Amino acid sequence: MKYIVLLMVLSIVVVFGARPAEGAEGFGTFSVYFENDFIADTDQNYTNGVKLSWISPDLTRYAEIDKLPDWSLPCIRRLPFINEPGLQRNIALSVGQNMYTPEDISRKELIEDDRPYAGWTYFGIAFHSKNDRRLDSMEIQLGIVGPESFAEETQEFVHETRDFQRPNGWDNQIKNEPGLAVVYERKWRLLQAGAAGGMGFDAITHLGGALGNVYTYANGGVETRLGWNLPRDFGTCLIRPAGDTNAPVDAQDPRLSGNYGFGLNVFASVEGRAVLRDIFLDGNTFTDSHSVDKKHFVADIAAGVGLIIHRFKLSYAHVFRTKEFKKQKHGHSFGSITLSFSW
Repeated sequence: MKYIVLLMVLSIVVVFGARPAEGAEGFGTFSVYFENDFIADTDQNYTNGVKLSWISPDLTRYAEIDKLPDWSLPCIRRLPFINEPGLQRNIALSVGQNMYTPEDISRKELIEDDRPYAGWTYFGIAFHSKNDRRLDSMEIQLGIVGPESFAEETQEFVHETRDFQRPNGWDNQIKNEPGLAVVYERKWRLLQAGAAGGMGFDAITHLGGALGNVYTYANGGVETRLGWNLPRDFGTCLIRPAGDTNAPVDAQDPRLSGNYGFGLNVFASVEGRAVLRDIFLDGNTFTDSHSVDKKHFVADIAAGVGLIIHRFKLSYAHVFRTKEFKKQKHGHSFGSITLSFSW
């Protein structure tokens, strides 16, 4: 717990008290994520996700920040990956909402064999440490599950505005519960070929895990990209903890280089998760609620296209997710759009 508090204090201090590095590392990156299953003509399971995130410019070393209290330095030195030389260090802030529903949203009664209605509204704060080959991310997410997430109001507003089927079963959603997740993930650039301003290929893998009452899992996966003038970042990620990967690593990124400013690529990725807890399937932690028998292994398979124009990066991925609970009839597909801007 002391490391959680320390990371939050450190994040606040460096965001408001540190100096950004000069040069290309002085750029911050803002991203908007939107995911929905309308492209698969469904309205069920993981049906909608939105997220806003900001990744800071490269920050000076914590030792140069005179606002940090002396008692914190021994704890900071024990944190993984923070003291290695030659790395950029960034703070990432995010806010988002995820929404989950059963297959038939027209029914008012509890559908015992289908997943619960659930919403998750959260704030995330993360610390990144990276070079051009590796990215370490440690993130804390805090939020609320249940009616106070306002997922019901969000879905009803959108469906009424678009004249879609009204969701009638939100009275059966899981109950209010504060949520906490502590997440660590490492990404590696395993392969890289090509040069700036030409055709290129890379392969990026990741390995990590999350611990908390919202979700507890171990995950791993790989993404490959092929195209013209590949971005110098860590790939295209879905909405998930420790998933902010859009910030450029160096000045060779086409978003920062005055010589190029355009890139186009295709990508494919696969991720597997060994799931110990998922509150959106297991139900509330401390009280009774609707739940289903989850599957302990879930995989996401995605393919898409990415476009860079000057400081903007736009990507679209079509995602197939395997069954998440035992009586689920089939896997689930959804689309994922990300728009990032570096300045």
